[in-house]
Amino acid sequence: MQPLFLLAGLVVLAAVIIDLLWTTLWVDGGSGPLSGRLTTGVWHGLRRATGDHPRALSLAGPIILALTLAMWIGLIWLGWTLLFAGGTAALVDSQTGDPATWAGRLYYVAYTMFTSGNGDYTPTSSVWELVSSFTTATGMAFVTLGVSYVLSVLGAVSEKRAFASDVTGLGERSEAFVRTSWTGGAAAADSEIDSRRPDGGRASEAQNPFSGLDLPLESLASQLSLLAEQHKSYPILHYYHSDQAAQASAVAVPILDDSLTLFRHGIPDEEQPNPTLIEDARTSVHRYLETLDTAFIDPAAEEPPAPELERLREEGIPTVSDEEFDAALEELSERRRKLLGVVRADAWEWPPAK
Repeated sequence: MQPLFLLAGLVVLAAVIIDLLWTTLWVDGGSGPLSGRLTTGVWHGLRRATGDHPRALSLAGPIILALTLAMWIGLIWLGWTLLFAGGTAALVDSQTGDPATWAGRLYYVAYTMFTSGNGDYTPTSSVWELVSSFTTATGMAFVTLGVSYVLSVLGAVSEKRAFASDVTGLGERSEAFVRTSWTGGAAAADSEIDSRRPDGGRASEAQNPFSGLDLPLESLASQLSLLAEQHKSYPILHYYHSDQAAQASAVAVPILDDSLTLFRHGIPDEEQPNPTLIEDARTSVHRYLETLDTAFIDPAAEEPPAPELERLREEGIPTVSDEEFDAALEELSERRRKLLGVVRADAWEWPPAK
C-alpha cells in the first residue's frame, strides 16, 4: 500500500467533485473554489498580456470555459490514477500479469472513465473492481454534467448579447435613450387638450410623452431579470467579453440604469413614464448588481460622470433643476460606483460606448 498516493487521490477527487457540483448545481453559490480562481486568473492574465485589446479579450470566455471543462476532466482522471497507484498491484497487465506502470494506470483510468469495456489491464481484487465501477460512474456522470454546463453557458451568452443590443439600439448613452423615448409635441398637444377637460385631470397614460416606452421597458426589465439569474448561476458570463460595445451587457446595463435615473429623478413627476415599470426595471438592475460578488468584481473608487440634463433640454424635454438632480445622484453613489466597476472589469469605458 502507498498511503500517500491514496490520500492524494482522495483529496484531488473530493476537491474536483465539490468544485464541479458547486459550480454547476448550486445556483446561489457562484463559481467553485477551483474554477473561480481559474476564471479570474485567466481573465486578468489575458488583460495584462493583450493590453485590453477587445478582439483578444473576446476569446476569454471560450478559453475559460474550455479550460474549466479540461480542469474538471483532468483532475478526475488524476485523482483516480493516484488512487489506483495507492494499492499494491491494484492493476495488472491482463496478458503478462505484471503490475501496471504509471502510464498503464493513466491508460486504464482513461478508458474506464469514458467506456464500460475492458482493456489491457484488470483489477486484482473485488475492492479494486468496485473502485473501477466508481471510476466509470464519476467519469460518465460528471463529464456529462460538465458538457451540459457548457451548453447552458453558451445559450446564456446569446441572450446576454441580445439584451445589450436591445438597449444600445435605443441609445448608446442614457440621454440618447431618453430622447429616443420622447414623443414630444404630439403628446404635449394632447396634454393641453386634456387640461381643458371639465375635471381638469392629469393626462391619460395614452397622452404621456413617454407612453411608447412601456412595452420596450417591460421587455428589457424581464430580459435583465433573467440575465441576473443566469449570471448568478454562471458567473463565467461576466467574462464573456464582446469586441463590440453595442453587444456588451457591461455597457448596456449602465446605459439602462442611468436612463432610469433620468426618468425617475431628472424628469418632472407629471411627465414621467409609468412609475411601476421604472421601479421594476430598477429592481432588475439591482438583482444584476447582486451577482458581482460571485465574479469578484468590486465597486469603483469614484463615481462615473453624471448624465447631462442639458442634452434633454435641447430636445425640449422638461427636466428638474440641476441642483435637484445632483442631490438625487448623491443618494445613488454606491449603486453607480458598482456599475462603473462592472464597466471597468469588462475593459470598457463608461458610456457612451466607444
